[in-house]
Amino acid sequence: MLDLIAPYFERLYDTTGLNFSPFYDSYDWSRLLEGMLVSVKLIAAIVAVSLVIGVIGAGAQTSRLRPVRWCVAAYIEIFRNTPPIVQLLFFYFGLGAITPQVDMGGWYEPMIGSFGWAVIAIGIFGGSYNVEIFRSGVEAVPTATTEAAESLGFSNFKIFVYITLPLAFRFCLPALTNNIVSLAKTASLAYVIAVPEITYSLSGIWSDNVNVPEMMLLLFTYYIVLVAIIAKAMALLERKLALPGYGQ
Repeated sequence: MLDLIAPYFERLYDTTGLNFSPFYDSYDWSRLLEGMLVSVKLIAAIVAVSLVIGVIGAGAQTSRLRPVRWCVAAYIEIFRNTPPIVQLLFFYFGLGAITPQVDMGGWYEPMIGSFGWAVIAIGIFGGSYNVEIFRSGVEAVPTATTEAAESLGFSNFKIFVYITLPLAFRFCLPALTNNIVSLAKTASLAYVIAVPEITYSLSGIWSDNVNVPEMMLLLFTYYIVLVAIIAKAMALLERKLALPGYGQ
């Protein structure tokens, strides 16, 4: 592909001075692709962690044990009321400094790298919002539905897993879509702890080629396209899972 587009971008650089080096330089092209791949993996991991936390937290909020509900409420307050970049730096530099290191045969590497800390920190941040999103979905499930399940002999756990949660997921999809889109954009903060995602990769390119405006335009376009794809996929999922009579 690079061979097909390289002549055009080389001419563009020669005639206008616009230097989109990743599209004609093989080394910059490889850095761009690597950054895009890492960015997509990072976003997918963050969203997965946040969804798991959201489901567990929403379930814990329905617990009959008051200390469990207090712990969930404290978690939500702490992580929703502090900036995500502060949380990221706290996890990476604060907790990262006291986590065990692994002997790599002459030198030591941290057990959790920058990518892992980014997933943990931003995933926990996103999870604090997902807990409330899933809670709103759980509360939207008609009481008659859960009462019918109880009359059939379902336990509270089975009611939550097989009835309440699937319906709640459908109810909260619009709000969940907004949070997933927000997390996709928040993932770019991983740049500050040297996760080699798209922002970090392009910063290396513009440092070498002094083509900051062109790379910023490329970065801007990348996130527009990526977020549009995520939003479209979530909209298709919402239509696919729609149930007549439930929010219709």
